[in-house]
Amino acid sequence: MRILKKIAKGEKMSNTKVENGNTVFVHYVGTLDDGTEFDNSRDRGEPFSFVVGTGSVIKGFDEGVVGLEVGETSNINIPPEKAYGPYNNEAIRVVPKSQFPEGFEFTIGGFVRGKDGATQQDFWAQIKEDRENEVVMDFNHRLAGKNLNFSVEVIKVD
Repeated sequence: MRILKKIAKGEKMSNTKVENGNTVFVHYVGTLDDGTEFDNSRDRGEPFSFVVGTGSVIKGFDEGVVGLEVGETSNINIPPEKAYGPYNNEAIRVVPKSQFPEGFEFTIGGFVRGKDGATQQDFWAQIKEDRENEVVMDFNHRLAGKNLNFSVEVIKVD
C-alpha cells in the first residue's frame, strides 16, 4: 500500500523540506471517506507538532509530511494498514460486569477507558451489547479498518 499525496503550493515561507528528525508544526483536518470529520487541529487553536520519523503518530501521517515545505498544503490519503490497522473481530470480547465498579452505567455505543491489569496499559473500548451479567465490548481503535484522509498545512519546520 502506498500513501497518496496531492500537494497544493501556497505562499512558501522557507525552502525547508520536512525530513525525518524534524519537529514539524501542522494544521490538519482528518476525515473519513464519507466526509465525516474525526479530528481538526484548528479546533484546538494551535498547530499540532511532532518529531517526524519517531513513530509518535500513525505511520501514514509520518510518511505523508516528508518532503513538504512550510506553506504547502497536502491531501494525504492513508489506508488502514498505515493508520490503525484492519478491523479485528477477535478484539470483540465478553466481559463480566463484576469487573466494573459498582453502580457503573452501561450505555450501548458508549466508550469505556480502563487499564489492563496484566500490562498496565491504558485502553478504550466500546460497549456493543449489554447482557444480564456481562457486556460485549469492542477493543478495536475506533478508526481501525478505515481509510483516513488528512488535509495538512505545514506551518513550521524545526
